[in-house]
Amino acid sequence: MQEYTSKTVTIQRQAEDIYDFFSDFGKFSQLIPRDKIDDFQATADECTFRVKGVVMGLQILNKEPFSMIKYMGTGKVPFEFLFWVQLKQIAPYDTRMRLVLHAKMNMMIKIMLKDKLQTALNSLADQISSAFNGNLHSNGN
Repeated sequence: MQEYTSKTVTIQRQAEDIYDFFSDFGKFSQLIPRDKIDDFQATADECTFRVKGVVMGLQILNKEPFSMIKYMGTGKVPFEFLFWVQLKQIAPYDTRMRLVLHAKMNMMIKIMLKDKLQTALNSLADQISSAFNGNLHSNGN
C-alpha cells in the first residue's frame, strides 16, 4: 500500500471535541460538499454516499480515544484504502491534526493520482481546520 500524509494543521479545540466529531458519521453532514456528494446516509460507525452515480462508503475500523480514528473504504471505491485522522493535543484548545491515507492502487492509477491525492489530503486538512476554527459545532448542531 502507498502512504500519503497530509501536512499538520492546528485546530483551536480540545482533542476530545475533534475526536468525538470524527467518531460519529452522523455528525459529518456539516462537512459534506453537497455539490459533489449526493445521498449521504450515516449511522455512528458507517456512512454511504453517491459520487457521480457510484455508491461508496466508509466504516470505522478502530478508535483510540482523543488521538486516532481509522476508517476503511467500502462499496464501489476505486481502490482499496485505509484513512485515518491523527490528533495530538499540545495545550488546551491547541490540537494538531494530520490525515493519513494508505491506498492499494494498480500502477496506472498510482501514476495518475499520486500528486492529486497528496494535494487533496493537504486541502482536506486545511478545510477541516478552517471549519473547526470557524463555526463547525463538534456536537453536531
